[in-house]
Amino acid sequence: MKPFLFFGLLCWFVGPLAAIAGDDPTEFAFFENKIRPVLVKHCYECHSVESGKAKGGLRVDDREALRRGGELGAAVVEGEPGESLLLVAMRHEDPDLEMPPRKAKLPDAVSADFEAWIAAGAPDPREPGKEAASRGGRAEGWEEHWSYRPPVRVEPPAVTDEAWAGTAIDRFVFAELQSAGLAPSPEADPVTLLRRLGFALTGLPPSPEAAAAFTLGDLEGAVDQMLASEGFGVRWGRHWLDVVRYAESNGKEANLTYPHAWRYRDYVIESFAADLPYDQFLREQIAGDLIEAENDSERARLLIATGFLAFGPKGLTENNDLQFAADVIDEQIDALSRGMLASSIACARCHDHKSDPFTMDDYYALAGIFKSTETRFGTWIDSESNQSARLIQLPSLPGQLIPNPSMTKEEVAEIEGKLAALDAEEKAARKATEKAVAEGQDMQKTFNERLANALRIYWSRGPMVGKLETVDDEGNALPLCMGVLDAEELVDSPRYERGEINHPAGTVPRAIPAVFSLESEGAVPDDASGRLELARWVTDPKNPLTARVMVNRVWSHLFGEGLVETVDNFGPTGAAPSHPELLDYLAIRFQENGWSVKQLVREIVLSRTYRQASVWREDGYRKDPDNRLLWRHAKERLDAEVIRDAMLSVSGDINLSPRSGSLVAELKSQSVGILSLNKDVPDDLDGTTHRSVYLPILRDRMPDILRHFDFAEPSLVVGRRDTTNVPSQALYLMNSDFIRARAEGLARRIGRETSDPAEMIRLAFEICFNRSPDPVEADLTETYLKTPTDPDTGPEEMFIRLCHALLASADFRVAD
Repeated sequence: MKPFLFFGLLCWFVGPLAAIAGDDPTEFAFFENKIRPVLVKHCYECHSVESGKAKGGLRVDDREALRRGGELGAAVVEGEPGESLLLVAMRHEDPDLEMPPRKAKLPDAVSADFEAWIAAGAPDPREPGKEAASRGGRAEGWEEHWSYRPPVRVEPPAVTDEAWAGTAIDRFVFAELQSAGLAPSPEADPVTLLRRLGFALTGLPPSPEAAAAFTLGDLEGAVDQMLASEGFGVRWGRHWLDVVRYAESNGKEANLTYPHAWRYRDYVIESFAADLPYDQFLREQIAGDLIEAENDSERARLLIATGFLAFGPKGLTENNDLQFAADVIDEQIDALSRGMLASSIACARCHDHKSDPFTMDDYYALAGIFKSTETRFGTWIDSESNQSARLIQLPSLPGQLIPNPSMTKEEVAEIEGKLAALDAEEKAARKATEKAVAEGQDMQKTFNERLANALRIYWSRGPMVGKLETVDDEGNALPLCMGVLDAEELVDSPRYERGEINHPAGTVPRAIPAVFSLESEGAVPDDASGRLELARWVTDPKNPLTARVMVNRVWSHLFGEGLVETVDNFGPTGAAPSHPELLDYLAIRFQENGWSVKQLVREIVLSRTYRQASVWREDGYRKDPDNRLLWRHAKERLDAEVIRDAMLSVSGDINLSPRSGSLVAELKSQSVGILSLNKDVPDDLDGTTHRSVYLPILRDRMPDILRHFDFAEPSLVVGRRDTTNVPSQALYLMNSDFIRARAEGLARRIGRETSDPAEMIRLAFEICFNRSPDPVEADLTETYLKTPTDPDTGPEEMFIRLCHALLASADFRVAD
C-alpha cells in the first residue's frame, strides 16, 4: 500500500470530523468597521436621504437601496463582486463610471475590503428608512434591550430530576430541556471527560498513566490541580490575547516589529495563572500607569499592562499626523469597547449609532480621553514609516530580561556624531535652497536631487534616534515596554462631522458616556485624561455589560458556543441569550466571588451540563439542531496552538518552561513585511519546542500551523474563532517538517518502552488518544507495518510513518 493511500485510510478509520461552521449571520462588525465609514465619508454627500440627493437614482444609505442601485442597475450583487457596479466605480474600471467623481481612486485596500464584503453576501444591518441624519440621538428603544438592563438575580428553577440537576447551572439547563421535551445526555466516560478537561483548562492532553488511574471520584481534585497549574495561565491567557488583538508587529502597509510586546503577553499569562480579579485586570490595562504601585516591581507590571492600548495595527505610512492620531484613537476605542463590553462604540465615529445606545458625542468624549493619552508603540521614521513613537522605560529590577543590546560609550558617541552631522547637512541644504530661490534659479532642474537628499537625511535620522532611546547615556540597555501615559497636554476632541478631520464642528468635553445612569458616568476632572475614570466605569459593578460579557466568553470557550452566540456583540444586532436567567445568575456570582475567573471556570466544569457525553442523538437534533439548549456537549476540533502543543506533548519534545522574551525581540531589523529583505526572520516560525503561546505573532506572517488551523486574526477583536476543514490543512499535516519531527519523537518515546509491534501500536494509541485501538484499527496498522512501501524502507521508518498518520488523524484534533 502506498504511504499516502494508507495515510488517508487510517485517518478515515480513526474518525473523520465534519467541518464546524464558524459563520455568524448576526455579526456586522466588518461592515461597521470597514464599509459604512467609507460610504459615509465618500458617498453620502451625493447618494443619501441626509444630503437630499440621489444622483443617478442611487442611494447608498440603506441596505435595500444599495442593492437596488440606480439607473445603471444593481450597485451590489450579493456574493458577486464582479457584477457589482459599486466595486467597478470604486476601482475606476470604467472611465464613465468613476466614484468618487473627479477625485483620486480610493486605496486598493479599501476596494479589497468591499470585494470581501460583497463576496461574503454583503451583510448590512441598515434597515430601509431608518438611516436618517447623523445627529439622531440614542437609538430608539435601546433601554428595552436585554444587555442594557441590570442583571436580575433569579433563583434556580425547581426540576423533576434533582439527582441530575445538582447545581444551579444544571437546574437552569434542565428546565429549558424539559420545556422542550428533551432530556440531557448521559455522562461522558471518565477518560473522555479527563481529556476534555485537560484541553479546556491547560491545553494539553492527559498522560496514559493519568487517564488509566482517573475515576469520577477524582474529578474535583483533578480540576483543582489543573486550575493551579501553569498550563491554566497559558491556555486562558491565549484566549484573552485573541480578544485584545495581540501581535508583535504592526501589519498593514508598514509591517514593522513591536520588539517589546512580549512583556504584555507574559503579563496576561501571569495574571490568569494568579487569578487576578477580572475587574482589576481590566483597570490595569486601561489605566495601569495611573494606579498607585507599592514597589518598582508592581509599577513595572502596571505599565506593561497598558500595552493593550499600544500594539494595535496602525497606518504608519499616513503623512497627516492629525489623521494618524484620529485613526489610532478609533482603533483603541474599538478594541476596548468590543473586547470588554461587546459593544461597537467606534461605529459612532461618523454618525450616532443606529442600534447601540452610543452617540457621536459619546464617541468624541471618549476620543478626548485618548487624545489626552500618549501612545508609546516604539517605531521610528524611515523609508517604511512616517510615524514614530517612543517606548516606556521600566524600573530596573534584579534579574530583569532586557533583550535590546547595550552599546559602548564610543558607539553612543559615534551615533550622536552622525546625528549632529545630519543636522548640519540639513541646515546647509536648507540654506542652499533658500539662496537658489533668492537668485531666481530654475528649481525644477535640481528638484529631484534636492528631494532625494532631504529624504535620505530624514530617513537616516529615525533609526539612529530609535537606537539611542534604548540605552542610557553610558550605553547600558534600558528595560522598555509598549504602553500609554497621560499626555503633557490634556485636551478635548473636536466633533468631526462624518468622522472627517477636515470638518470639525465644535468641541466635546472629555466624559464617560452617560448611558446606564451610573455614578461613574459623566464629565471627567479637568486635570485628568479620563482614562482612570473610564476604567472605573468599565468595571463598575452596576455596569450591565462587563460581567455578562466575560461570563459569556468563558462559557463559549468551555462549550464551543456562548450563551450569547455573538460573543463580541451584545447590542441589538447581536444574538439573544439562549438562557438569559442563567447568564444573569453567573454574572452576579462572578462579581460576588471577587471576579475570580478560576472559580467561574470551576463551577461550570463541575456541572453535569458540562460533563455530558458529546454523542449525537436524533431526538435532540430534530428539536434543537444547533444544540442551543445543551442536550449534549459539543464535539469540537482543537484550537491551532492546542493541536501543536498536544503533538509536542505526546512526542515527549515539549518544553514547558516559559520562553524568555520573543524571537521578534531578537531580530536586528524592524521590517518583517512580506516583501521584506529581513533575513533574520526564519522561514519556519514553528521551530521552537516551547508552548505555542510563545510563538512569534507577526501580522500577515504567521507560523504555518497557526495560519492553517484558524488562528485568530491579530488585527481584530476575536472572541470566537472560525473552525474550518479545508484541503490545505491535510497537505500541511502530511508534508510539514514540524509534524514529521514530532512523529519521530513519538516513535523514539515508544521505542524506549517496547519493541513488540502489537504493544507499540497499543501504546501509540494510548499516548495519542487515551484509548486502545479497536479491532479494525489494530488489524489495519499491524498489516501496514508488515508491508513496507519499498525494499529500502525499514521497520523504524514504517513506524515513524504510522506515528505521523496518528498525529495527522481527525481523532487527534478532537477533544472528545
